[in-house]
Amino acid sequence: MRTGMIAAALSAAALAAISCAGAMAQEDESFTMEDALSYPFIPEIEAASQGDAIAFVRVVRGVRNVWVARGPDFRPQQVTQYSDDDGQEITQLTFSPDGKRLAYVRGGDHDANWEAKFPPDPNSSSVQPKVTIWAVSEQGRAPVRIAEGDAPAISVKGMLAYVMDGQVWTAPLSGKGKPSRLFFDRGVDEGLVWSPDGERLAFVSNRDGDHAFIGVYDLGTKSVSYLAPSTNRDLSPVWSPDGTRIAFVRRPGEGGAPEPILKQTPHPFSIWIADAANGRAKCVWRSPKTLRGSYPQTAGNVNLHWAAGDRLVFLADLDNWPHLYAISANGGQPILLTPGDYMVEHVAESRDGRFMIYDANTGATKDDDDRRHIFRVPTDAPSPAAVTSGAGLEWSPVVADAAHIAFISAGVSAPPSVSIAKIDGSEKRELESGDVPPELPQGAFVEPKSVSFASPDGWTIHGQLFEKDDGETNKPGLIFVHGGPPRQMLLGWHYMDYYSNAYAVNQYFANHGYVVLSVNYRLGIGYGHDFHHPDHAGPAGAAEYQDVLAGAKFLQKLKDVDAGKIGIWGGSYGGYLTAMALARNSDIFKAGVDLHGVHDWSLFLEQWLSKRPKRYEKGDIDEAMKVAFQSSPVASMKSWRSPVLLIQGDDDRNVNFAQTIDLARRLEEKGVPFEELVIPNEIHGFLRWRSWLEADSAAAAYFAKELSAR
Repeated sequence: MRTGMIAAALSAAALAAISCAGAMAQEDESFTMEDALSYPFIPEIEAASQGDAIAFVRVVRGVRNVWVARGPDFRPQQVTQYSDDDGQEITQLTFSPDGKRLAYVRGGDHDANWEAKFPPDPNSSSVQPKVTIWAVSEQGRAPVRIAEGDAPAISVKGMLAYVMDGQVWTAPLSGKGKPSRLFFDRGVDEGLVWSPDGERLAFVSNRDGDHAFIGVYDLGTKSVSYLAPSTNRDLSPVWSPDGTRIAFVRRPGEGGAPEPILKQTPHPFSIWIADAANGRAKCVWRSPKTLRGSYPQTAGNVNLHWAAGDRLVFLADLDNWPHLYAISANGGQPILLTPGDYMVEHVAESRDGRFMIYDANTGATKDDDDRRHIFRVPTDAPSPAAVTSGAGLEWSPVVADAAHIAFISAGVSAPPSVSIAKIDGSEKRELESGDVPPELPQGAFVEPKSVSFASPDGWTIHGQLFEKDDGETNKPGLIFVHGGPPRQMLLGWHYMDYYSNAYAVNQYFANHGYVVLSVNYRLGIGYGHDFHHPDHAGPAGAAEYQDVLAGAKFLQKLKDVDAGKIGIWGGSYGGYLTAMALARNSDIFKAGVDLHGVHDWSLFLEQWLSKRPKRYEKGDIDEAMKVAFQSSPVASMKSWRSPVLLIQGDDDRNVNFAQTIDLARRLEEKGVPFEELVIPNEIHGFLRWRSWLEADSAAAAYFAKELSAR
C-alpha cells in the first residue's frame, strides 16, 4: 500500500517546488499556478436604495477591501485598507437609504450548513476571531468598528439594527455608543427590514425549528406584534411603499406524516399580505401542489418585491424554468413576465418600481445558455429587453441611480470587474478599481467550447471543453465536476469565488498538457426545474453519476486525448462524484483529486435525521438508509483501485471532516494508494488565498505524477 502526506502546511519553497512539478520543470512553460490564481475577484456588490452610490468588495490574492463609487461620475475609491490574506470575509454591504453611510460585516462563514462553536480562524491566529460590524462614512474617514454582530439593516433615519446570538440589537453608526438589545423575542431572529418611515422593523422569528412568524417592532410604542401567526413558516417580509402593509412568503411548518425520502414530493408555498397595524392577513396567491410549484431553490428563492401599481413580483418554476411573475396585491392570476427556456437568477428592482432588472442565461449569442447577461422587464407586461449581450458575462445587477445600473462583468480571459450602464444598456463602461495583476496570464487562456453529449438514460448533458490547440496529441484528459449541486459552470469566469478558482485551475491544466471537460451534470441549475430536481439522484440513487461517466467516455473519444489517461477532480458534491468515479470505474478514471467530498450518504442522512423530531412513524427511513449507502463511494470499495489525493480543511461546516477520515481508513484497509492534504482550521470554501494555492498546486503536482502530464 502506498500512502503519504502532502504536508499540511507547505512552506513557500515547497509551494514553488509543487508549481514547478506541475509544469514538469519546463522553464518555457506559459505560467505557474500562482500566476493563474492571481486574478482579482468581486464577490459582492450593493447599492443605496435612494442615494446615488454603489459599493463592492474586491479581493486580490486573498486581501479583501471595500470600494465605494458615488454619482454622478461613479469613480470608485477604496475605503478600507486591509492588507493581509487573513481569511476574514467581508460580506453584507449595507447602505443607509441615502447612501451616506455604509456598514459591512467582517469575519464568519456565511455559506455554512451549520453553525460552529467559534467563528472561522483559517489563519490559525492565537487571538480568537470575531464576527463584527463596521461602518464607513461619506467623508471618507477610516472605518469604525461598531459591535460584534451580523446581518445589519439601516433605517431611513440612520438607525442600525443587527443580529447577535439570534436577537436584534442596535448601536450608533458612529461607533461611540454602547450596543444594546433593541427588544426581546423568544425566537431566533433574522431577515431584518425597516419600514419606509424608519419607525418599525419587520423581522423573521424562527420558533423551535418547526415554525416561524413575521414580527414587527414599533419604536414608538416599544412593542412587538406578529402577523397572522400560524403553524407555518413565514419568511421574506417586504413593506409596501406606503408602509401600511407587509407581504411575505408562507411555507408549511414541520409536521404531519413523514415525507418519503426516496421519492420527490411537492413543497408548495404561498404569498400573503398583512395589515401592518392590526396583523390581519390574506392569501394573495398559492403555488400549485406540484413539483414545479415547489418553493424555488435558485438565487434569492422567491425574490419577493413590491413594485409600482400595487403589484407583487416573485419568482417561481411553474413552467419548468425559474421565472418572474407579477400579481396584483388584491390577488388574481399572475402574469409571466419572462417567458422562455432560460433561468432568471439575480434580481433587482428599479427606483420607480416599474422595472425588474435581472441576469439570465439567455441572449442572442450562440451558447448563451452557459453565460449570464443583464435584462430588464416592465412589472406589468411580458416584454423583456436585453441590457447587455455578446460573448462576455454579466451578473448581479444593482440600481446605481434613477438612470443607471451597475453589475459585475467578465469574459474568457478578463476577470470579474464592476461596470455601469444606463438602464437601456447604452453608455456601458468599466469602472476603474485597481489594475489586473500583470502576472495573470490572460493572453494564454483558451476559449472554452460548449459541448453536449447523451447520458445512458436519455438526458442531454452540457459541458465546457478546455483544449489548447498546440498540435500535441495523446494528452491526458481531466473531468471536472462542480459542487453544490445547484451550480452551473460557465463559458468564462464565474460569479462565485469557489468556481472562479476552479475556472482558473482548469485554464492552468489546459495550458499544461491536459484536455479538460467540465460537466454540468443533472442536479445543476440553468437547464430547467426538471434537470435541477431529477428522480433518484444523490442519496436516492446517484443517477447523476451516469452523466459524469458519459462525460469521460465523450472525452476518451476526442482525437487528442489518451483514452487510457483520464483523471477527475472536484470539490464538495464534486468531491463526492470524484470518489464515485474512482470507486465504480477505476477502469476509466486513473487518478483523482477529491476536495471535501461526501463519501457515505448514510452518515450524512443520519446527521440530517438527528435534527428532525423523533416519532413512531418511520416512513421509508430504513430503505432510505440502505439506498443512501449504496449510492455512496464507500459502497464500491471492492472495485476502487485508482489513486486519489484527499484534500479538506478540518473546520469544514458544510461536509463533516469525519467523511474524509472514514474514507482514508477504508482506503488503507483495502490497500488503495492515497495521499492527503489536511489544512488546519480551514472551512469548506477555503477563506485564505494561500490555502487555495496550496490545494491547487498539490492537485497539479498529483496529476502530473499520476498521469505523466506536463
